[in-house]
Formats: sequence, structure tokens, C-alpha cells
Amino acid sequence: MRWKHRPTGSTWGDFGVDDQLGRVNLITPEQVLKGVAEVRAGRSFCLSLPLDLPGGNALNSRRFPPQLSPTYRDHKPFVNFPLSRLDADSIDVLSDDQALISLQYSTQWDSLAHVGARFDANGDGEAEMVYYNGYRAELDVIGPVVYGDDGSECACEKAGGGSRAYALGIENMAHHSMQGRAVLVDLARHFGRSRQMIGRTELLAVMQADGVVVESGDMLVIRTGFAELIVEMAGQPDAKLLAESCAVLDGRDDGLLQWITDSGIAALCADNYAVEAYPARPAPAPASLLPLHHHCLFKLGLPLAELWYLGELADWLHANGRHRFLLTAPPLRLPGAVGSPTTPIATV
Repeated sequence: MRWKHRPTGSTWGDFGVDDQLGRVNLITPEQVLKGVAEVRAGRSFCLSLPLDLPGGNALNSRRFPPQLSPTYRDHKPFVNFPLSRLDADSIDVLSDDQALISLQYSTQWDSLAHVGARFDANGDGEAEMVYYNGYRAELDVIGPVVYGDDGSECACEKAGGGSRAYALGIENMAHHSMQGRAVLVDLARHFGRSRQMIGRTELLAVMQADGVVVESGDMLVIRTGFAELIVEMAGQPDAKLLAESCAVLDGRDDGLLQWITDSGIAALCADNYAVEAYPARPAPAPASLLPLHHHCLFKLGLPLAELWYLGELADWLHANGRHRFLLTAPPLRLPGAVGSPTTPIATV
């Protein structure tokens, strides 16, 4: 076993000593059928922003919009390429392109490799860098292989085995498909675009007012209006205005974190950046700067999703007196990736 001690309140080992899915395990065939049972109107809603939004890098200085470019053949761009250049009798014209993309720039999933912590998992009195279920950064490759200037691979190999161990890469979620029943909580309808910290009390008040019920295995989807504001900014995000707008989950609220544990939700998806308020409210050191990420990704194995576009779906659900729908939101099956773009589809 890779750990002797697990964090208090964590699910490490609950789904098996080698588990790589965490609470995604709760999305069972029964949950898929519950989602399918919510399909009554046959309407679908795309929950993705255009992947070139928010625009620029005002929200995160490390993440930039995708760059599309053609592939090349014989040093010529393979766009509007007449195959008659290769075969005089051909009538075909072909185009082919490629993208350089930050996997967590726009509408996306966080894998369980996104946030770990320094924690004494092996009980030797010293904290080491570990991720969900005790996967260690120095022994299990958490992320893609890194190449040096000479082209040689620099990533660590799994101790004793010599094989690559993309232990918590996004491909695990892709293989599981991320399809099941989802439940929308519409904070924007209650708070508008005012900045409001949402703890357990506020969340449960909204759910009670709207008659929203969440059950184990559901994927919880939170609308704050943030992504709709992003769209209105048309690729020129105002970082200051965004930081002062829309409701946001309070990751320092212990009651909220306990509710997430007790609820049994299998994923937490939101339309804003980071899902939780960032930076979080001050706390005595040592502490996580992203306490909700720490609780969900590191302790529970509960994936997070950000920057989903929810306005049209929320309006339809409200008009029809509904809160549940079938959600289909697989990430890219990209081994070792820490995050991934996704094009979530809600079917009602």
C-alpha cells in the first residue's frame, strides 16, 4: 500500500488501494439510467464556451487562448490544398490543421492530478508531495512525459516497475465517459451578478427555495452568471470587474465542505473560474490557498469543472420547472493530462 496515513475525512482507499477515479466511481450504470430518464423533451444544450474565451490571459497569466495553424506538406500549408499537385487527375481539395492549446484555458475539467498537497502519507514524520489516494509525485508520473533539450525523456518512472504510471491522468475520466444525471443550482437567479460568498447556509437556502434535491452519484452544476459575463466581454475580459462579480463558493466554509462530503456528489461543475473564491479567505498557516480544491481533488477524489456556459440551459429548466438533466461531458482521452477541454452536452 502506498500510504499508511490518509487525510482526515478523505476517501483514500474507499474505492480500492489503486483507485484512480475517486467519487467518479459513483457514476454507475444506474446513475446513467437516472440521467436518461430525465430526457423528455429531446432538446440538447451545449455547455461549452467558445474555446478562445475568456480571451487574453487576464484570468490566469500562464494560460493563453488556443492557436490554430495549418499542418504542412512539402513546406506548404495544408489548407485549401489541391490534391492535383500530387495526382493530376484528382479533384479533391483538402484542409488540415493543428492547435496549440492550454488544456485548462476555457471550458474544462480538472483531473485528480491537478491539485495535491504536502502530506505525511507514509508515516515517517515528514510531509511529501502526494495526490489523491496517496499517489506520489516522485514515484508515479502525474502528468505528461517531459522532454529535455536533447529529446530524452525526463519524467520519473514508477519505482520497481519501469513502466509509465499516468496514475491520475484525465484519461481515467474519459474512459469512464462522465455521463449521468446532473442537477443545476442556479445562484445567479437568486443573487444576480452581485459578489456573494456562498457557504453551506446560502447554498442550502437556494436549494430549498427552488426545490432542488441532490442525491449520491449526481453531478452538481452551479450557475453563477460568470461565464455569461465572459461572453458579453467578447474576448476582452475585465479582470477587476470579474473579481467583483457573481456568487462564488466559499472554500473556507467547513460546513460547505462537509456538505460536499455528505452529499455523495460525483463531480462539481461551475460556470466560473476556479469554482471557489480565489484567493480564499485568510486562514492560520499552514493552509491550502485553494481549500475547496484541496478538499475535493486531494481528499475526496471529486473532480471539478470550470467555465461552463449554463445560461440557456438554466433558462429552459426554470421555464419548465425542472432542475435535473442528462449530462454527457467526457474530457479528451489524453494520457497523463492534468486537465482537459470538454464540450458538455445537457439533454432534457
